[in-house]
Amino acid sequence: MANSTVSTARTHWTGNLFQGKGQTTLATSGVATFDVSWAKRAQAGQGTTNPEELLAAALTTCYSMALSNALAEDGHDPSNIDTEAAVTFVPGQGVTGITITVSGEVPGLDADGFRAKAEWAKENCPISQALKAVPKELRVID
Repeated sequence: MANSTVSTARTHWTGNLFQGKGQTTLATSGVATFDVSWAKRAQAGQGTTNPEELLAAALTTCYSMALSNALAEDGHDPSNIDTEAAVTFVPGQGVTGITITVSGEVPGLDADGFRAKAEWAKENCPISQALKAVPKELRVID
């Protein structure tokens, strides 16, 4: 039986939604604290992050790990995998979609084999599973 892992992040917010601001800390690892604000959420920009960017980071990390493992289990250790997730946020509607773009170098595996494993990872990585309500599109770069 596998041990469970609990990861924690914290946000301290001051003020109302539109003029307020906060800081989100990756508490478990302690590796970063990010400034957050509504203005930067509604208008993506430099200097602060937003929940959707953090969601994209979580998804690309999990997706890459799942894809790497699925490839290796089939005897195809990848040389590298590059994954990008673009999370679309519409004020008043929420997260409306995610586009995952992936490329990789996998010795001994053709493009169709890579595409099949990439699709599998889109549906089955744990973060993707947690985001089932959000439509996801996959783009594989050959």
